[in-house]
Amino acid sequence: MRTLLITGPGGSGRTTVAAATALAAARAGDRTLLLSGDRTDTLGAVLGVATGPRPVEVRDGLTAWRPDATAGFRDDLAGFQERASSVLDLLGASRLDPEEVTPLPGAEELTLLRALRDAALSERHDLLVVDLPPTPQALALLALPEELRRYLRRLLPPERQAARALRPVLGRLAGVPMPSEWLYETTARWDLELAAVEAVIADRKTAVRLVAEPGPAGADAVRAATLGLALRGLSPDRLLANRVLPDVPADSRFAGAVAQQRKALEEWREAYEVVEVAHSGRDPRGLDDLEELGAPGAPQVPSGVEWPVADRLAEDGVLVWHLPLPGAVRDELDLIRRGDELVVTAGRFRRIVPLPSALRRCTVAGAALRDGELRVRFAPDPDLWPETR
Repeated sequence: MRTLLITGPGGSGRTTVAAATALAAARAGDRTLLLSGDRTDTLGAVLGVATGPRPVEVRDGLTAWRPDATAGFRDDLAGFQERASSVLDLLGASRLDPEEVTPLPGAEELTLLRALRDAALSERHDLLVVDLPPTPQALALLALPEELRRYLRRLLPPERQAARALRPVLGRLAGVPMPSEWLYETTARWDLELAAVEAVIADRKTAVRLVAEPGPAGADAVRAATLGLALRGLSPDRLLANRVLPDVPADSRFAGAVAQQRKALEEWREAYEVVEVAHSGRDPRGLDDLEELGAPGAPQVPSGVEWPVADRLAEDGVLVWHLPLPGAVRDELDLIRRGDELVVTAGRFRRIVPLPSALRRCTVAGAALRDGELRVRFAPDPDLWPETR
C-alpha cells in the first residue's frame, strides 16, 4: 500500500487539498483512506460528511477516518494499570477511572501515529492519504518514533533486557530492586510499535506533498519545510501552490498580489514539481467543490533523499559522509560528535544519527556545505583500524 503525507503551513488549505487529492485518487480507481488527526472536524466540513473515531465511507472507493485520542488514551492507561497492578498495590495507589481521564499532551500525536501504522499495514486500501498537522507540528510528529525509540534504548538497553533471568540474583548482589518483568515487556512492545511507524515513514512507497500559498510567507515556509524533511530523509514529490489568482489587468488592485504569486511560482519551479490549484473564490465544501480544484491524486514515483547517504572515499583517502540538506544555511549549521552518534543541527531542526560502523573508528576531520549537501570528512583513527602490510 502507498502512503501520501500532506502538510503545509497553517492556513494554507492543506486539509482541503488532502481531501481533493484523496477524492481524485478514488475517482482514478484507488481504494483510498483519508486519515486526519485534527481534533475538530475540519475534514468533515470540507467533505460534507461528519467524520469520527470509526471510518466513514464518503463515496465508492473513498473512506475518511478521524481517530479518537481520548478513547485510545483511556485504553492505554487501563492496560498500564492492569500490568502495574502489583506495584500500585505496593505503593497504596488508587486506580483512575476511565471517566475521569483526559488525554495528556502528546496523546493526539501518538494516536495519529498508531492509526497511521494500522492503516498502512491494512490490505483494505491501495492508498493512504494523511492530513498532517501544520508543518512545524508535522515535522515533530514524523521525528517522534525515532526519538522515542532512542530514549527507550538509553533507559533500558537491549543488553540489559537480555538478562531477565539474572535479575533476582543481580538485585540481591546490588542491594537494590531490579525492574519488573512488565516494564521490560512494555518497553519491548513500545519499541515494536514505534519501529512499525518508523518503517512506514521511511518506506519507499511513502511520499510527502507540501501545500503552500505562493508569496513571501509561503516561500519561507516551504524552504523551512524542505530542510526539515531532508533532515528526516524525506523530500516532497510535489509542491501544491494553493489559491493561485488568475491574471488581472495591470491597473487592477489585485495586480500586486498576482505579481507576487507569479514570482514565487517561478522560483518554486526551479526546485520542485509544482502543481497550481486555482483560487475558487470561496471555501470549498462538499465533493463537487473538491472535484473542481483539480488536485493531483496518488504519487507515481517514490520520494526521499536517502538520508544519510552512504560514506564515500575521497581522493586523499579520507572518508566523506554526504548528507543532503537542501536549503541549509552555513551559519545555521552545527555538528557535534558524541560517541558513536552525530548530532546535526540545521536551523531550528535537529537530528541525532548513529554513525555507520566504519565511521565509528574515525575522527571528524572537517565539514563543508556545498550545493545543498553537507559533506563531513572522517579520518581513520590508527588506534582503531587494523594495520595493513
